[in-house]
Amino acid sequence: MEVRTRFAPSPTGYLHVGGARTALFNWLYARRHGGKFILRIEDTDEKRNTAEANQVIFDGLNWLGLDWDEGPDKGGPYGPYRQSERGDIYSKYLAKLEAGGHTYVDGGAIRFRSPRKPVVVEDLICGRIEFDMSNPATHPDMTIRRPDGSWIFHFVNVVDDIEMKLTHVIRGEDHLSNTPKHIELYQALGAAPPKFAHIPLILNHEGKKLSKRDGGSSITYFLDQGYAPEAVANYLCLLGWSPGENRERLDVPEILSLFDLEKINRRNAIFDLDKCFWLNGQHILAMGLPRFAELAKPFVDKAGVPYGTEEALMRALAIVKAKVKHLSDVPAWIGFLFTEDFAFDAEAVEKTLRKPGAAGRLAALAEALGGLGDWTHANLEAKLKEAAAAMGVKAGELVHPARVAVSGRSVGPGLYEIFEVLGRERTLARFGRAKAMAAE
Repeated sequence: MEVRTRFAPSPTGYLHVGGARTALFNWLYARRHGGKFILRIEDTDEKRNTAEANQVIFDGLNWLGLDWDEGPDKGGPYGPYRQSERGDIYSKYLAKLEAGGHTYVDGGAIRFRSPRKPVVVEDLICGRIEFDMSNPATHPDMTIRRPDGSWIFHFVNVVDDIEMKLTHVIRGEDHLSNTPKHIELYQALGAAPPKFAHIPLILNHEGKKLSKRDGGSSITYFLDQGYAPEAVANYLCLLGWSPGENRERLDVPEILSLFDLEKINRRNAIFDLDKCFWLNGQHILAMGLPRFAELAKPFVDKAGVPYGTEEALMRALAIVKAKVKHLSDVPAWIGFLFTEDFAFDAEAVEKTLRKPGAAGRLAALAEALGGLGDWTHANLEAKLKEAAAAMGVKAGELVHPARVAVSGRSVGPGLYEIFEVLGRERTLARFGRAKAMAAE
């Protein structure tokens, strides 16, 4: 039987990392087993649904690389894939329940009559759980349709999973208590339930469920801050799942080859933004320059960095890649390379350029570099060290003021790489400007 999983978000706000992880686990399981991953929009709550929230879901999933086989935008054999467009289907299933004597009217609402029998859930993660449904006080008959004609989540969720032939329902553990109600509906409708797998909750450092108030709880946060999607996907996988052998940095293809529900643990996962930040740096460091450029360019363009040609941009990105931890920081790392109107850090100017003798050493270095033949990293480094030896000072006495002279800062990419990207003329012109500043 073909594996079919789904992600069924409600477009009522933002894409929570918990929802994104649920989507990711469903996507991984379907892809791992050669099955189908379905996107279904549960938009029955008209008052809370917005077009913007719909778009956030699509953008977030696409950014993470979670492509779906069937959905609102792609169609498929079991559509429509928005609950707001499936009213006739729900009415048909309600009629089936009514014909079987499983419903009754209560104050205008239609309720499902519980059989009041124990329900056993054979969960692929949580194990075998038996629910006692006999007490109406603790397990009241659920409403399936409100007096105003709108549908309740539990009913339409089950109907859609039946209609869309879902084989596995992988969702957060907070839905576990709903599962016996859903199984009762499956049984009343004469349908075989899918296999259930309830994944652990994501908690903050206080042990509370991760909420909007917690930093990094939204996928939009990672988009805006300049995280690499592969790093975020990697981190989300580690929230409740482990490949073993204390491995942490994993590429998505590698995760795909290892992922299975048996490796998901029962413990709730603690969300650690610092660890995600670390993983992001590791992924950026490991990725090739073309991928780095692909991810960084939107931030560079948005900041209006006047890089001119693609070739010039690639040269600049190549010398900062090892330093970058957030892609949103790239404009600040490379901006000084493309304009002479860059800012100077006041503390760096005071500590290095205005240090006694700094102006003279910069002048001597400028003269030494001006006569250099090939303007390459190796030659530039050798010439600077030669000039330092001739002056009787350590190389750092030239490196530090030279760095501030050409970049305005005391930290940044490698000095000789900066020289190479700027070229001889611009480097020496910046030396001249810095000498004037040092003499002020």
